Amino acid sequence: MEKNDEKLGTAPLGKLMLSMALPAVAAQIINVLYNIVDRIYIGHIPGYGELALTGVGITAPILMVISAFSAFAGMGGAPQASIQLGKKNYEGAERILGSSAAMLLLFSVVLTILFQVFKNPVLYAFGASDNTIIYAREYITIYLIGTIFVQYALGLNTYISGQGNAKVAMLSVLLGAGTNIVLDPIFIFVFGMGVSGAALATIISQAFSAIWVIRFLTSQKSVIRIRKKYFRLDGKIIAGIAALGISPFIMQSTESLVMITLNSGLQKYGGDLYVGTMSIMSSVMQLITVPVQGISQGIQPIMSYNYGAGKLERVKSTFLRMIVVCLACTLLFGGLAVLTPQLYARLFSSNEELVALTCQYMPVYFLGMTIFGIQLGCQTTFLALGQAKVSLFIALLRKVILLIPLAIIFPKFMGVQGVYRAEPVADFISVTVTIILFTFTVRKLLGGGRTENS
Repeated sequence: MEKNDEKLGTAPLGKLMLSMALPAVAAQIINVLYNIVDRIYIGHIPGYGELALTGVGITAPILMVISAFSAFAGMGGAPQASIQLGKKNYEGAERILGSSAAMLLLFSVVLTILFQVFKNPVLYAFGASDNTIIYAREYITIYLIGTIFVQYALGLNTYISGQGNAKVAMLSVLLGAGTNIVLDPIFIFVFGMGVSGAALATIISQAFSAIWVIRFLTSQKSVIRIRKKYFRLDGKIIAGIAALGISPFIMQSTESLVMITLNSGLQKYGGDLYVGTMSIMSSVMQLITVPVQGISQGIQPIMSYNYGAGKLERVKSTFLRMIVVCLACTLLFGGLAVLTPQLYARLFSSNEELVALTCQYMPVYFLGMTIFGIQLGCQTTFLALGQAKVSLFIALLRKVILLIPLAIIFPKFMGVQGVYRAEPVADFISVTVTIILFTFTVRKLLGGGRTENS
């Protein structure tokens, strides 16, 4: 029988893309439920739900940094492992996997210690007030205990989808999210644990996912396996992982800088209620971008494998179709946020003042998101083809070069409205620049000619 990784280079392209993308989309949607479900339940806690929701929202930058390190090792290594599979170099792929697993363990220890020690000043810097710090501290103290589970569940799952096992990768996420959805209301409301219960449910769920992933990657079902002899920090391999992993790392870690900037600006020019709107809108942002990220991440192994195998026309046909689908998704879901913000806002709060304020600013905040599928599709293609430098620049452009400075400058002239308006301006500029870079870079790598329509 044909191995899963070999199907990446031989199966009919349309059917293959669908089989890879659908489980990846499902996995991404399920994964985001960890935070979304927590916030929905927390926002409806009687008596203090809106303050608790704001407090937990303030911890988001820490959660993003933790997931960014998992992306550094996972998304930096998995595309390279897929390229090695395309070349039939299975030992090389396993060496990459082993070094990545060792890196994730090191990251877990360091991150847990640092954030536990400095959590109070960090949370105040992220926009906490005396009213919300108690809930932020309560949530993050427990969440950090499970850092190692988050690192392995997210970081190693990319190696499962990277070898063509998209359904197995989806099931690992489904296991964790399903557990979280069941445990959340029990711990929060039945046991009366409130915010602590939400955090505890999350780390137990992530532990189940991590165990599932490790068990698969050490079994005979996996094309490449975690082996003791390769479980080490190989300097040469780590350099390669870092070169490619720095881009997704910056994309996710700078999201925390964005949240810090936005929350601080909203606290300064508005107050706790305005910070609460960002807790809701950041969750909605995840709901919009997650399906697109699932599509692109699911399809990325196809491009990496075929690029390694020298099937350039197959690569070209894949990314053209992917970008069309990604754009269609952001047009649809971003458009809903612009036109019907109340559909999203009421999911997270029953506080009428918070809902009204969120509905007022959501259409402006999400305007640029309608075309953002183009950038996400191009970014994934750069990663799939091993273009570390271009991918790094695109990752820096939107958030570090554009959004953060604009979110600081605009409020000085527009007040609190400037914080919300910085997002669409940054989105439109970054998408335009990405299109120009993508056109020149990919044409140089893959050349002209016909595309594959199978």
